[in-house]
Amino acid sequence: MKRIGLFGGTFNPIHSGHIQVIQEVKKGFGLDKIFIIPSAIPPHKEPDGLVDAGDRIEMIRLSFSTHPDFSVSDVELKRSGPSYTIDTVRHFKSILPEDTELVLILGLDAFLEIDTWKSYKDLFLLIPFIVMSRGTEGEKRRVFARKTVEDYLKSKISEGYKISASQSSYVHEIKQPVFVFDVTPIDISSTKIRKLIKTGHPIKSLVPEIVEAFIKSKGLYL
Repeated sequence: MKRIGLFGGTFNPIHSGHIQVIQEVKKGFGLDKIFIIPSAIPPHKEPDGLVDAGDRIEMIRLSFSTHPDFSVSDVELKRSGPSYTIDTVRHFKSILPEDTELVLILGLDAFLEIDTWKSYKDLFLLIPFIVMSRGTEGEKRRVFARKTVEDYLKSKISEGYKISASQSSYVHEIKQPVFVFDVTPIDISSTKIRKLIKTGHPIKSLVPEIVEAFIKSKGLYL
């Protein structure tokens, strides 16, 4: 049985923070592989400044070219219309062996909006979640993240969710578990990178060198 993670986003552009945290999740959960899935038309983000999907997926491929345990999927780019996570999860469940253990990886901010997603109730029946928590205050951060997730689950998803110390997750009799995982806090965002490029500032170390070269060669985000 293989354990496989799904990690989606606009990746506009992918940056060193994405790469760092996703490697931490893979190691922390003993995942065999993680699919990186760029969205075509994100339903919850304004497409302002969103570069061509072909360029975004190429930057991801370049970033993980030496990491065989990470695969780039164009499933959302091939699908017409907005990129809905529920459709992507169903796609992977349909193409992978039945005994594959799939998990959906996302950041805390995205998780706290999940009740606005298409068919979000079905998502909680289909796939476990790994919610990445980032912050700067150690134990306070961990406690705050867990309390935030717990309050959200009980108020928006189901009061049946309970903390399981043995499984380090929130569990439910019917729905899938939700794990909260602390990742290294890194002060990088795609928005910040785009602003730096637009104002002529360097982005060295914020993205892999090969991605920086690609952005320059294509004149992206100017």
